[in-house]
Amino acid sequence: MRRFDDPDAPILIERFDDRVVATLNRPAVRNAIDQATIDELHVLCAELEAIPRTLIVTGGGGVFASGADIAELRERRADDARAGINARAFIRVAELPMPVIAAIDGYALGGGAEFAYAADIRIATPSAKIGNPETGLGIIAAAGASWRLKEIVGDARAIELLLTGRTVDAEEALAIGLVSAVHPADELLVAAHVIADRIARNDRAATIATKRVFRAARSDHPEVDLEAQAALFERPEKYRRMSEFLERKRER
Repeated sequence: MRRFDDPDAPILIERFDDRVVATLNRPAVRNAIDQATIDELHVLCAELEAIPRTLIVTGGGGVFASGADIAELRERRADDARAGINARAFIRVAELPMPVIAAIDGYALGGGAEFAYAADIRIATPSAKIGNPETGLGIIAAAGASWRLKEIVGDARAIELLLTGRTVDAEEALAIGLVSAVHPADELLVAAHVIADRIARNDRAATIATKRVFRAARSDHPEVDLEAQAALFERPEKYRRMSEFLERKRER
């Protein structure tokens, strides 16, 4: 991975003890996602799989990501489509052990929107514009929107958005549950860090288990929940945290 202070890196990485901030950094093309971006995203995912931390993803220059790099996408053929270049990277992001927070400013279109859909939590600025205009370019939204979007906003809304290709603004995104909060642009990353702070105060193993269980198939419940809970019940951290809770309650 290139250094955080390399101004030419397609993703700028800032590391903290309990989180990582990844900023898409291709301002000349409004942070369009190209192969180099995908390659570095895989390197980052490998790091966060080995040392799990919360991931905050955002875009520089007032844009989250304007989409996949159309110049590259135009030249891709059937074998490239079957390789799932962007889709597999976003699946890896979605499956990271710790939560992923997408902080969306400006455009999140096409592959940029699909990157945001892979996050566990999405927040935005009032200038956010989110959508999947792929059918207007003669392709489909094949990097996650066709299955993730309906899980987020429901079947009826998702198919309308995918078939029309229209974008939603921040107000509508909040109303339909596509984002969970809207913040002024200069407060967006602060708000993302506040969410990460709240996550960091909780038990890490319980957080990882919650994300894993939440994303499990419906047919796996309740067994997946019960097995995760059984493992957590045996941990000293559970006993310690509950004892501290009872002690605080007695002191009130």
